[in-house]
Amino acid sequence: MEIGQSNHIYNHANGRENIFLEEENYKFFLQKYAKYLGEVVDTYAYCLMPNHFHFLVGVRPDSNLSGFQNLTGLIKHPSKNPAIKGFTDFFNSYTKAINKRFERKGNLFIRAFKRTPILDERQWQETFLYIHLNPVKHGFVKDHQNWKWSSWHAYENFNKPSNLDRDYLTNFFDGWEHVRNMMEMKKEWLMNKNLE
Repeated sequence: MEIGQSNHIYNHANGRENIFLEEENYKFFLQKYAKYLGEVVDTYAYCLMPNHFHFLVGVRPDSNLSGFQNLTGLIKHPSKNPAIKGFTDFFNSYTKAINKRFERKGNLFIRAFKRTPILDERQWQETFLYIHLNPVKHGFVKDHQNWKWSSWHAYENFNKPSNLDRDYLTNFFDGWEHVRNMMEMKKEWLMNKNLE
């Protein structure tokens, strides 16, 4: 993952388990994310669902993270790469907390994580929309605006503080109305698309 390049990052629970077992888990997950990755990446979009999650992020230019392009979760020495270490520590910390809280053992996630580099404007737009539409795609809600654990609400309430880099959106959309219009135009196509 190159500095400044956007990436779609996602992961799924191990087997048929859930990553989030109660509402507090969602909040805790976002707190841990901010703690371990807030200095490393800019976050443009996210969606947390019971058994998986999606993030749209960009590596901060000031993060000085050489070697981040090898980010696959399969690196032999993750401690030598600050970004991989940040993601690894984030997932490990969350897993340990869930294991302790629910008296479980073992991996919570199916793998460290997956990522897809965003190569052009169209792909960035579609990924942004896809992430927010994901709870509908998987049958958690009928309307994406009704899903509580996504960044959609932070964009709709732009005057409220947020950890998101919401201004970056204007590089790909002509404002929030453009986002809403594209969501309606592409909804059916995105429901049948698999960007994971």
